[in-house]
Amino acid sequence: MPPRKVSLKAHKTLCAGITAFYFGKPEGFEFEAGQFANFTLLALQDSDLKGNTRVLSLASAPYERNLMVAMRVRATAFKRTLNSLPLGAELLLQGPYGSMTLPRNNTRPAVFLAGGIGITPFRSLIWNAAESLSPRRIFLFYSVRVPEEAAFLEELQEMERYNGRYKFVCTVTQPDMTRTPWLGETGRISIEMLSKWILDLSVPIYYIAGPPAMVANMRQMLIGSGIAEEDIRAEEFSGYD
Repeated sequence: MPPRKVSLKAHKTLCAGITAFYFGKPEGFEFEAGQFANFTLLALQDSDLKGNTRVLSLASAPYERNLMVAMRVRATAFKRTLNSLPLGAELLLQGPYGSMTLPRNNTRPAVFLAGGIGITPFRSLIWNAAESLSPRRIFLFYSVRVPEEAAFLEELQEMERYNGRYKFVCTVTQPDMTRTPWLGETGRISIEMLSKWILDLSVPIYYIAGPPAMVANMRQMLIGSGIAEEDIRAEEFSGYD
């Protein structure tokens, strides 16, 4: 699909260190939940070794009017320029790409393992499943240092009320650092944690998204527990810049 121009409609802070950007969806642009796209700035305010294009997961679901992406705030030229753009400014969109999509056969449960900003493709998948009334069982395990750094936290919690086939488990790895008491799970995602909610770990398809080290550790954990490699999908979010 050729590059298309998209205009910046809005931006807002989602949580500590993470900002969402909303773009008008070009006419005829179609994508599958869980995919990503290339976003290109038409000009950078200063030099950036990685250029003026970034690969960003589409956190919005296909049925939503606008395209939404979310990223960590970093002092890179790309993010400084994007943060300073006026509403209505245009970027180039190329895509969609990626295979972090759910199979059409919805009889197998899906288990999403997210770390940090890796939550973005899963928001798209979860919202799309709810809108389409999918009968698929979905489990989301979301690992963050403190709850203040959990993007979409309230939305993800609220979604349980609308989709009885969806279960959300947020785990905090540094509970002593949080500003408010945390009553949920703590520690890193583990097989023991998954087993609390999933009766047979060999049945689901697993999806992992997050920092490279987290993705590698989760993959090793699953394979070490007997999960078949062909039942694991993974997407690394390297650099965050």
